[in-house]
Amino acid sequence: MDIYMQLFVNSLQIAAAYILFSLGLTLIFGVMKIVNFAHGEFFTLALLVMGVTVPFLVGNQLSLEMSYALSGVLAISLTLLLGAFIYKFALKRFQRDMTGSFVVSVGLSLLLQGIFLEVFGGVPNKLPTLIEGNINFLGAFITTQRFIITVCALLVSAIMCWFIASSRMGKALRAVSEDHEAAMLQGIPYRRIALTGFIIATFLAAIAAVFLSPVTVSSTIIGSDYLIKGFIAIVIGGLGSIPGAILGSVLLAVLESLGGYYFDPTWATISMFVLTMFVLLIRPKGILGK
Repeated sequence: MDIYMQLFVNSLQIAAAYILFSLGLTLIFGVMKIVNFAHGEFFTLALLVMGVTVPFLVGNQLSLEMSYALSGVLAISLTLLLGAFIYKFALKRFQRDMTGSFVVSVGLSLLLQGIFLEVFGGVPNKLPTLIEGNINFLGAFITTQRFIITVCALLVSAIMCWFIASSRMGKALRAVSEDHEAAMLQGIPYRRIALTGFIIATFLAAIAAVFLSPVTVSSTIIGSDYLIKGFIAIVIGGLGSIPGAILGSVLLAVLESLGGYYFDPTWATISMFVLTMFVLLIRPKGILGK
């Protein structure tokens, strides 16, 4: 029983990060009907900024907690600025254009990776542990730091789901996702809503990086790994479906946890792609796709 509980806890902490990342991808696709391959660079930028500013602030006699807090605010702010810049000068012109947005976002991803490499260097960086200790959860062990990160990530995901389902802005985002022309006839400002959706998606990638910064090694290409898994999650769950993104992320996390325990990480990765191909053959729109 302890083994299964440990696997459940492992799956939960993996799923929490994937959910935040895949929700952003789903939101961009649902509102703008584009697949943003530069989404991973938002995660990368926030993580790289954390990796530089936390040691700098600690070296200037600030406490570790305050250094993480200030670095997190700076990382999220810079990432949101990058997201707004990319939307305004690139992706805004390719809304609802799958081919154009694909070419532009892939080019932006490669360009940003080159810029990050030039500015931050190519040496991976690991930040110091923020919270020490372990927690025994029904026979399963998890570090206190990872437990708090998981709870915070799940809380942000729950707030995001409530926001989409119940708030006025969330309803506008859903209306635009269903039929943007009909939404515009009802007085919904499509371009402003699209910008809002893109900024929210950027924020989700940035907050995921801030949460994971104490337990993740930062590098200039780490966003690509999360991008691939985020796309797998939304393909399995259903493009444009918020519940589908959550379901796909959970399934992906369970596969990664079980595969890593019973076999090895390579087989876990293979099983992800096998599941993706199976879902595409049986239900091309995803499990909860419409």
